[in-house]
Amino acid sequence: MADPIRVLLVDDHQVVRRGLRTFLEVQEDIEVVGEAADGAEGVARAEELAPDIVLMDVKMPGMDGVEALRRLRELANPARVLIVTSFTEQRTVVPALRAGAAGYVYKDVDPDALAAAIRSVHAGHVLLQSEVAAALLSQEEVNSPQGRGGSLTEREREVLGLIADGRSNREIARALVLSEKTVKTHVSNILMKLDLADRTQAALWAVRHGVTS
Repeated sequence: MADPIRVLLVDDHQVVRRGLRTFLEVQEDIEVVGEAADGAEGVARAEELAPDIVLMDVKMPGMDGVEALRRLRELANPARVLIVTSFTEQRTVVPALRAGAAGYVYKDVDPDALAAAIRSVHAGHVLLQSEVAAALLSQEEVNSPQGRGGSLTEREREVLGLIADGRSNREIARALVLSEKTVKTHVSNILMKLDLADRTQAALWAVRHGVTS
């Protein structure tokens, strides 16, 4: 059996953390490795515990979720962050996604849907709703110059198109008959050539510039 997905809970409300822990601890493939009550503690715990996934609230006292995301990126922490929020406004969710979150769910999400979201993000998927993707596309920060796309090889454009479809590295490898290691190299080259920070921005760049699988 594969190792369980290691999850860190970051939320300033103890009752929310307790509820999330209670549900997730009954999942055979998910392990809650720790909790934090604000962004600063969350960053410290992420560095200490090396979780696979961080469930992060956005609005917290002190360092909020967006700043915590930026700090994790500065530290090159490999944990993928799934935002868990009670706020539905794009002005709340969009900054978190731009800061590096792999997706988001609402706090009233069905428990089984939450577990599925954790597994999906762990597999390398990006969870975006269409209206939020549209809002992200309107931001200049993800609008890399069109000309940079010309530096991509044909294979890199194929990989980028599959990223835009929400495919994980494993799924891309299967589709293109490549090793996962080779796919990871292609993804790294794409991000470097397009001057993008992560897969979320790569997927948005691909949609904006018509690169599809």
